[in-house]
Amino acid sequence: MTVRAKEILDGKFWILEDQGVKIATLSLSDDRYILSDTNGTRFVKNAKQIEKSFGKIDWAKLEITEVTNKEVHGFDTSCIPHNPLFDVKNKLPLFTKSPKSKSLYCAGYFIIRFEKGWVKSFCPKLITLERYEYKGPFKTNLEMRTELSKANAK
Repeated sequence: MTVRAKEILDGKFWILEDQGVKIATLSLSDDRYILSDTNGTRFVKNAKQIEKSFGKIDWAKLEITEVTNKEVHGFDTSCIPHNPLFDVKNKLPLFTKSPKSKSLYCAGYFIIRFEKGWVKSFCPKLITLERYEYKGPFKTNLEMRTELSKANAK
């Protein structure tokens, strides 16, 4: 039996799998490892002690392919967008945070005027923009901050 150790955090946290099934987790804390499996949680000093419990371990790096498409109609979003659309009337790039969600968010940077004054916002809910005065969307944080300074100066 060869157990595969998938590295999740570089040199800090691993998931131990046997034929694709998770059998334990392993984390590094100071000078010792913390091993958690069906037998409970225990401290071990080195990889040899771990191999006594599980047999030979293949220490593989986990390859994560990150989805970098976090934008809607050229405006950045706070998460991977779902159901992108464009509100032509208000000129707002809209999206939901999950495929089945009904809450619409606006991509980009905004400034919103609440009772206490103008505040910055990144990907606010559409309902917030419908209730309060706003300026945006801005493509960059710098553009938004510049407009916020102008609004607060008035």
